[in-house]
Amino acid sequence: MAQFKVYGREHVLRPLRTRLSDTLHAAAVDVLGLPATKRFHRFFPMTAEDFPTPEGRSEQYTILEVLMFTGRTVATKKAFYQRLYRDFEAHLGIGATDLEITVVETPRHDWGIRGRAGDELTLSYRIEH
Repeated sequence: MAQFKVYGREHVLRPLRTRLSDTLHAAAVDVLGLPATKRFHRFFPMTAEDFPTPEGRSEQYTILEVLMFTGRTVATKKAFYQRLYRDFEAHLGIGATDLEITVVETPRHDWGIRGRAGDELTLSYRIEH
């Protein structure tokens, strides 16, 4: 299981939302092993007042928060970051300087999904890789 939150300036994020979701989802499927049917993306377009751009970043500054079950290796997570940096630049014009990624992992028992604890679910995909 993984959920994605994308924060950015509204005038940048809104026009890119569909392509950004497709880019993010392709990386999540290919690298994290998520099923193609699992697309849990949330977008938070913000005003300049609510989302200040730090020094050294452009108007395209974007923050990606990934919430997921524990279990993936450090190598898998690093491969995911690299794929996102490459694809955000190639497909969206958002360079590595303007993309910050945070992964927050929690044990499966800390998730409530479809009326059950996450560790009680039978998944159709591997988490440990």
